[in-house]
Order: sequence, then structure tokens, then C-alpha cells
Amino acid sequence: MNDSTPDHVIAERTPGGMGLITLNRPQALNALSLAMIRALTTTLRTWQHDAGVKAVAIRGMGKSGEGFAPFGAFCAGGDIRFFHQAALVGDPALGEFFSAEYALNHLIHTYGKPYIAFMDGIVMGGGMGLSQGAALRIVTERTKMAMPETRIGLFPDVGGGYFLSRLPGHLGEYLALTGHVLKGGEAVAARLADGSVPASQLPAIWQHLADTAWPSGIAAQHWVASQFIAGGADQTSARGQIDHYFGLPTVRDIVTALEAVDSDWARHTAAELRTRSPLMLHVTLEQVRRARHMNLADELRMERDLVHHCFHLREGADSETVEGIRALAVDKDHTPRWNPARIEDITPDMVAPFFVSPWAAQDHPLAGL
Repeated sequence: MNDSTPDHVIAERTPGGMGLITLNRPQALNALSLAMIRALTTTLRTWQHDAGVKAVAIRGMGKSGEGFAPFGAFCAGGDIRFFHQAALVGDPALGEFFSAEYALNHLIHTYGKPYIAFMDGIVMGGGMGLSQGAALRIVTERTKMAMPETRIGLFPDVGGGYFLSRLPGHLGEYLALTGHVLKGGEAVAARLADGSVPASQLPAIWQHLADTAWPSGIAAQHWVASQFIAGGADQTSARGQIDHYFGLPTVRDIVTALEAVDSDWARHTAAELRTRSPLMLHVTLEQVRRARHMNLADELRMERDLVHHCFHLREGADSETVEGIRALAVDKDHTPRWNPARIEDITPDMVAPFFVSPWAAQDHPLAGL
């Protein structure tokens, strides 16, 4: 697929009309490189105009010896070590990564054929970007789903503002700000997945897709959906509290209200928010609320502006995102030095520049969406 990562994206076209994609970087939990994003884009664009491909399915390769490989991990997101390294040396490939990734996200959301995502294991960040635009989103009992970007001084990108803002009530704000991890059943209840199957059945379902001569892509999609198991009332815990607190006007209002409540859930949630980048919490809340009234292309263009500013409003090591990645994945000291350090120290003037595009409309990297 690509000379630099020949095996990280495996694409197979079956005689029966399926295009099958396997993300094959299991030791990195299938974290996305720029080469992988380009390979996926080339494959999907080619198949989009191939009458012999009636539907597409995508999965991630699990580590050998674990569970039901080649399942077990879908995609842990973008390659954040690459982000850190590229930002410190001013590598233009960093900007190319996000432009290519967001264009791929848009392609998936607008794909003209059924696109079926098998979201087993870890589904975070960029993995959500590869799956939330799918016609059918499948989870298992092993699914661990989240948009955890505020942990590294970033915001929920890859269309996160778009799909999180459209969840019931204020669940989107909660998931965006906290990075809370959802299990498979919770993801279905949250409307971030369409149904669940037992992980043990995934290999057989995939094989049936590969072996069958499908009369249409919709037929393949409907057959997979017929394999869903009935779900219980696996609602995200504390939904009523989430809607109450995360519907408040500002991050400061949310945290102040949570800290005034004598409950384990409120204390835990407030403590989690206190560990995140105060600046990026404010940016994220503004992103989700703006996105609620935007179409997908405009929202992705806004995200491209935001991610540019994450690395360039403050250059190099001064970036909140570079510092967040350093603390989590490079030095692994888990003590990021956020600046400003407190939620109470953030002013609107610090947030506003993130929402000013550095490009004229016709020059925007995603102008063609």
C-alpha cells in the first residue's frame, strides 16, 4: 500500500464484493502514522469508484496470542510521539498529518457505500475518526472507547466536535472534557455504536463477509446487523448528573458546582478535570458548543485551525500539547506543567485566538471538503 509502511494497512478485495481493511500495527495498538492515513485514503478512494466493491469493512489487528487475533485492538489514535518530535523540530509533516487525517474522516462520513467498522478493544482518538462516520459501528464486551485528548493538552479532533455535540443531552461535553472511557454497551447507549457482538464471534463474521457473494452492500450491512446481541439498559452512569453539570455555561461553573457536591461521582469527576490542561478544557467546551450548529466540513475546518494553534500559538516545548505528550508518553512522569495552571486563571482572551483561522477561506488546507 505504501513503500514506508507496506504492511501497516492490509487491503483485500474479495470476489464477492467486499473491500476488507486491516490496520496492522498491533504493537502500537494500530496508532496511525501519516503513511497509514495516506494508504487508507488511497484505498477508499479507489474502491469508491470500483463497481466490484459493494461495501467496506475495517478492523484492527490485535497482538499475537491475545484473544481472538486479528481482532483485539481497533486503533488507539494518532502517533502522539510523532506529534511531539515533529513539533519540537518544526517538521511540516505535522501539519500534513492533520490535514490528511481530517480529509480521511470526511471521506468516511460521506462514503457512498456501506462502511462497516469493527470497534473491538481500544477505540480512541483517531480510531474514533475511522469509525464514527461508518454506516455500521460494531462494539464488543472488550471495547474501550474514549476521546481522551484533554489528557495531553489537545481537544477531541477527527470530527469529535461534530459527533460528540450530537449525543443526547450534554453527554458530548462530558466525554470531551473528561475523556471518560465507555465500555461496549455504554457506547451503544450513548449512540456512539449501533450494536454489539461477542468478541469470540468476530472472526466468523469477518470470514462470512469475505466468503459470501453479496447482491449489494446494503445486504452485507444488514447481515452484520442481524448478528447483534440484545443489549440491556447499559446507560452511561450518572446521566442525569452529567446533563445538569455539563450543561453549565463555563468550565469554571462546571468544576465549582461539582466540587460543591458531596458524592463520589462528583468528587472523582472534578478531580479528573483538575488534572487536564485548564486552557484546553476551555477550548474544548467552546469547540463542542460551536460544533453543535456546524456541518461536518465546517467543523473539520475549525478543528484544523484549532490544531494549528495548539502547536503554533506557543511554539515547541511551550505548547500545551507538546507538554501534555511529554508528561504522558515521553518522560512518563504524569505531571504536566500546564500554563496557566488553574482553571480559574483562564480568560476569554486566552481562548479566542484558537478560533481565528490562520488561513483565508480559499487557502485553507481543507477548503476542498
